[in-house]
Amino acid sequence: MRLTTSTRSTAVPMPPESAYAVVASGRPGPQWYADAAPLVLRGALDRVLGGPGRRWPAPDRPLLSRGDRVGFWRVVAAGDGVLDLEAEVRAPGSVRLRTEVLPDGPGSRVDQRVSFAPDGLLGAAYLLADLPARETLIALVHRRLLRDLTAAPPR
Repeated sequence: MRLTTSTRSTAVPMPPESAYAVVASGRPGPQWYADAAPLVLRGALDRVLGGPGRRWPAPDRPLLSRGDRVGFWRVVAAGDGVLDLEAEVRAPGSVRLRTEVLPDGPGSRVDQRVSFAPDGLLGAAYLLADLPARETLIALVHRRLLRDLTAAPPR
């Protein structure tokens, strides 16, 4: 953990291609990147603050692509085991969530990183106040993703 970044990493007993298919799924229905409890709460808070909240459904295809909008995220990069999302929420800075699936022996390792790049003095103050919430967010989002990986049918 750094002041601007919180991370989680877990080995999973599935091939990288199968794990990435869950990480970057663009299929309709519940998805970890939109429906993890802290993201639902953050989306509701964003609406209260005048932002768009969680309004974009998955695009209804096997994998997300750069430029897609899902939940309150814009897909910045997708492919080669990486899904990089940027939040489109009201915040004094930029919020990113990067998930990477790497080969790890017979399975995979899933690394997740949420980062906040503050903008101005308000952003710097927010950075300090937000650290405990960001640590909780990444722990709960990572747990939700692991649950989705465990529930995925074998490929």
